Amino acid sequence: MAILVTLPGCQGADEFRVMLPAALHFDVTPVEIKEIVYQAVAYLGIGRVFPFLKITNEVLTEKGIKLPLEPQATTPTENRREAGTQAQVDIFGEHMRDFWRLRPEESRHINHWLADNCFGDYYTRGGLDYKQREMITFCFLAAQGGCEPQLTSHAAANMRIGNDKEFLIKVISQCLPYIGYPRSLNALRCVDEAAKGYYNNTAMNNHGKASDCIKCGKCEQACPQHLPIWEYLEQVKDKFEGGDNLPARKK
Repeated sequence: MAILVTLPGCQGADEFRVMLPAALHFDVTPVEIKEIVYQAVAYLGIGRVFPFLKITNEVLTEKGIKLPLEPQATTPTENRREAGTQAQVDIFGEHMRDFWRLRPEESRHINHWLADNCFGDYYTRGGLDYKQREMITFCFLAAQGGCEPQLTSHAAANMRIGNDKEFLIKVISQCLPYIGYPRSLNALRCVDEAAKGYYNNTAMNNHGKASDCIKCGKCEQACPQHLPIWEYLEQVKDKFEGGDNLPARKK
């Protein structure tokens, strides 16, 4: 699925036509494929996505799949902004509750459209769950390049809902032959930044940092699985704190 998503992002139309039958063979469903293409509009724009929609319809028809497919929309026009805001909250956190209001008045409509259209129209649809949709968005942003702030934000969102750092690195690794090394390395940097931010936010939320451990041994004595907790905390410190001085934990 990740490779299929990446190809519209890097405008690989010919390769998309080749990979689409392979995706169907490996159990990516017609509904999932259509949802990938539809969601691409929010991140790539209809001008870049329309050729991929044509290819999708042609290949599905060639495979004997009757179109149109079963509708996947779940949100009516009347409340799509509210539903989109809830999707943003579910994925990014409660701080997104009023995000649609936060820009200056002359540009506030962009945030409204983001909640209303991008999340209200697409993320609320059936066919794909939040984890799949966030992985898809990550691929769109990585493949087109020049979207590193948004890529870091969506890398963090992926981690928040269960697509961890290791998973995202596997996604980048799969996509590298199609997007090249520069964009892959940029994506890795965004994942690293998001992972550190996710760790810092978690550590600062009344849990403490790995480096706060004083090696008293009480946790290992109490652990029913006899895990080497000191060793694990050292690994966490090296991986996420990286020798940098983190701010003191909030009391």
